[in-house]
Amino acid sequence: MTGVVLFNMGGPDSLEAIQPFLYNLFSDHDIIRFPRPLQKPLAWIISKLRAKKTKHYYEVMGGKSPQKEQTQTQAKALQEALGEEFKVVVALRYWHPMTEEALKELFKSPVKRLVLLPLNPHYSRTITGSSFNEFDRVFRRLKARGVYFNLTTLKGQEKAYFYPSSIPVFRINCYHNHPTYIRAMVENIREHLPNYQEYFFLFTAHSLPVSVIREGDPYQRQTEETVKLIMGHFPGIRYALGYQSKVGPTRWLEPLTDKLLQELIDSGIKKIAVVPVSFTCEHSETLYELDHLYGGMARSKGAEFVRIPTLKTHPTYIQALKDLVLQTISSCENIKGIS
Repeated sequence: MTGVVLFNMGGPDSLEAIQPFLYNLFSDHDIIRFPRPLQKPLAWIISKLRAKKTKHYYEVMGGKSPQKEQTQTQAKALQEALGEEFKVVVALRYWHPMTEEALKELFKSPVKRLVLLPLNPHYSRTITGSSFNEFDRVFRRLKARGVYFNLTTLKGQEKAYFYPSSIPVFRINCYHNHPTYIRAMVENIREHLPNYQEYFFLFTAHSLPVSVIREGDPYQRQTEETVKLIMGHFPGIRYALGYQSKVGPTRWLEPLTDKLLQELIDSGIKKIAVVPVSFTCEHSETLYELDHLYGGMARSKGAEFVRIPTLKTHPTYIQALKDLVLQTISSCENIKGIS
């Protein structure tokens, strides 16, 4: 049997879970690089302060993030697409079910190889990289025998890593330009905006600190490539890419989506379709930040604001995930002769 670990960030599943969720997030050195001895104390302080502020977000959203349920629904759809020779589990980075819970569930079955599949199409060390690092830590503890090949789909990293286990592990680092993923995005826009010719397309992605990009992180480049590939199917439509969810005083990727939206409306553009491009299911960044804050601002200025839903279980997206799993197994096993 092949195990497929579906990674996502996770979100609080109750108002009481907000502070511990944020503590887990700010404790992650892959995201925020505080001096290690100070990481957890500072994470505790920040999470206590931010929990009070963000509680309102989740109250507006109905008391919790829907990310866990939507990710589990995606896992179920992928399980049905792949069939009984596969077992798909969900590993959320900052709230339950977390990586250790997912792997313990997975290893109840006789697994002969693993595929690591993030729901983030674009690679960043702060997102997918963090999930993979947590996987490595947990995996070493749970399966400590033999040797495994750890093969990745990120260009320039096609090499074997040796860790204590007899199970081959294949990482799908990114799929920002995969043809079926692009087709899913195009179909999703057309299905929710049949008169798309009338709209300005405002793509939005989660921002990152500029320092992360300068260190060589491919996230910005991959995001821009995705947008260009999508817009190749919408000739003549005007569009822009913005970044949202900036945290802290340091410089992050710009232009910021809310400022860009305001500038577009002020310039006379009154029909705007907002397309989340780095999110594949709903959470506070889409339901609160985009729909509530940005949508409210746009409507107050007399603009028509349409937010394209995230892909969730769109059939073509699930097909893309299936293709990625099968193609990765085939290509990696051909490269290294693993069976």
